[in-house]
Amino acid sequence: MRTLTLEQFRATVEAGGVLGVNLKAEGGAFYVDVETRRGGAVLVTAREKKPRAFADPRRALLLLRDIGIREARIDTRAWRPEEIDTLRPSRPDRSVAMKEAFDAAAQSRWMAQQVQQAAARADRPDAVWHDAESAFDSLDKEMEARIAGQASG
Repeated sequence: MRTLTLEQFRATVEAGGVLGVNLKAEGGAFYVDVETRRGGAVLVTAREKKPRAFADPRRALLLLRDIGIREARIDTRAWRPEEIDTLRPSRPDRSVAMKEAFDAAAQSRWMAQQVQQAAARADRPDAVWHDAESAFDSLDKEMEARIAGQASG
């Protein structure tokens, strides 16, 4: 049986070379079998050239519709929905990335809350404002005092 990548499948549809399409279940996945003027073919992935598996038949039907296929046969005799999990290997690296993203989002929320609180304090009528020069002078004096304390200690 021949293979068709998505790009080849689109070109075959546009050229009028598709006679029929079957969405065939096998285990927990659905596969697209295409009957062309040159014989049968199966839709494959572009990189690995393995049959393209759809865990959700709706995704396959949406793809077919987008390509221009308006009629397809569906064969669910060998469908085993309980086997869907075997199609998706575990991804511990994604788990770590998701946890890091969650932590970063929490940090971002905390930072936004801190900024809002500081802005609210700055907007109060009793807020005390210092110019930059006096603030840096104060920091310089504090730093000098720390250095002097370390030198004498």
